[in-house]
Amino acid sequence: MVSADLDGLLVPFDELPSADLVVDRVYRGGSQGSVADDPLSKLLPVGNQGGFRYWGKRDAPRLVVLYTSGAEPDWPDVLDPATGAFTYFGDNRHPGKELHDSSRGGNVILRRTFDFASSAATRAQVPPYFLFAKAGRGRDVLFRGVLAPGAAGLAADEDLVAIWRSREGKRFQNYRAMFTVLDIAKVARAWIDDALAGSPLSGNCPEPWRQWVTGRRFQPLISTRIEHRTPQDQQPQNPVGIRILEAVHAHFKGRPTDFEYFAADLWRMADGHVGSYEVTRPTADGGRDAIGEFLIGPRSDPVRVSFALEAKLYEPYKNSVGVKEVSRLISRLRHREFGVLVTTSHVAPQAYQEIRADGHPIVIMAGVDIVTLLQEKGYTTPAEVTRWLNEAFPPRGTLT
Repeated sequence: MVSADLDGLLVPFDELPSADLVVDRVYRGGSQGSVADDPLSKLLPVGNQGGFRYWGKRDAPRLVVLYTSGAEPDWPDVLDPATGAFTYFGDNRHPGKELHDSSRGGNVILRRTFDFASSAATRAQVPPYFLFAKAGRGRDVLFRGVLAPGAAGLAADEDLVAIWRSREGKRFQNYRAMFTVLDIAKVARAWIDDALAGSPLSGNCPEPWRQWVTGRRFQPLISTRIEHRTPQDQQPQNPVGIRILEAVHAHFKGRPTDFEYFAADLWRMADGHVGSYEVTRPTADGGRDAIGEFLIGPRSDPVRVSFALEAKLYEPYKNSVGVKEVSRLISRLRHREFGVLVTTSHVAPQAYQEIRADGHPIVIMAGVDIVTLLQEKGYTTPAEVTRWLNEAFPPRGTLT
């Protein structure tokens, strides 16, 4: 969910039918207390419910809306503002149905979309996708941008993947789709009308969309974080995320050495370029809990960059990693080496600010990053996380 209190950037409910779409502008919902308050169906001719909505025939929609509420911990749609990458999960979210047998047909449309997107001969048949997120009040929504299927650097078999999940012991499949938010700050109503009329490449078409259709060239909408993350930004705020983080902390409580193995493995899970690594011995570790190599370039001949990892098993929301701990890690970094700080809590504002202001090469994986990564890997509930931790990270004295 996106909080929004942006007077002057709010579009009233009665002005929605004629409004242009502006990135990060809030569009107000109605006040009747029913589904008639839905603003998306007034902005665009789509349905008033669900996360996947479209206009036109199911086998050839002319416009698609993806709506993410941020309230689906089992299916964490994620937008990365730094790269423009958006991860979206399809609409087969419960066991008992085949991958494409969803009530709204969203997965069928996703499959056809990515099939068309993979070929220059059919890419023009891909409809414009518009991304909206829940805003802070009632049914208000926030426009996040225009989506193009895929991303630069992703192969054709990587942008739409059918993944297995289980619920209550029953397995089923759903899609994980990768999109790119294009650098289109404003969508004029004229282009929306053209797309609905079947002419998305008209003279009103934004250039980034045209370039994607004609040459699969991605111009992502990217933003650079200017400030360090606040403690609140570093901790999960939804109930499921909070319980997952608490489950991680409880599992390793009193076993900081075991947590070091978890932290190192978590870093490996987070980035496919992590090469070999080892957890250092508990004493006389030189201020580094794990060391390893990060591979840059082709696997056949990579450049190997060393990293040092520090793991801090702190109680979430209470204890923070301060200047003293951060300074210790910085002082232990060797020439051409970067640091990784993994904590179940958060980095204190002063310490975080000094890291970023002074340009220290340190990756921070705080509580919210741990939860997000675990959810992306399919561990979406506290019970699933606890079960996995018991299997993968039992007390080291019990390892066989």
